[in-house]
Amino acid sequence: MSSPDESRPAQPAKKRPAKNEPFPKSQLDFDIGFFGRILERNGDFVDVLRCQGALLSRKGLHPLALAIDRHLADLLPTDGVVRYNLACSLASSGLRDEALEALRRALETGYDDFEYMEQDSDLDSLRQDPAYRALLREFDIVS
Repeated sequence: MSSPDESRPAQPAKKRPAKNEPFPKSQLDFDIGFFGRILERNGDFVDVLRCQGALLSRKGLHPLALAIDRHLADLLPTDGVVRYNLACSLASSGLRDEALEALRRALETGYDDFEYMEQDSDLDSLRQDPAYRALLREFDIVS
């Protein structure tokens, strides 16, 4: 009779990459690459564009996320969430005037998650701007 250890096949040891080998990609990098390949075949795939924009933003690739959000806004001009995300990308890119205009369009097209908007760090660069506060008052978001 064999011992329990003898009856199990040996597990291959996990090896670390050699110094000259690249480390495996993170899940975020994998997802960005995966969705990027889908968009190469169909650049107007709205659901994939939404995911890709969020992933690029999370990775800190704001110029690429902004390009995705602009494209989504062209495809879905009356979608308040798309307009809101565009405002966030613009604000993160330092484009204050365009961000305020996109935020106005988001509110005009029905964006209404004001609780989230108040704490969204993407809009931090706008919060002290008198035009931002005026926009909130115009839409009765603050007293």
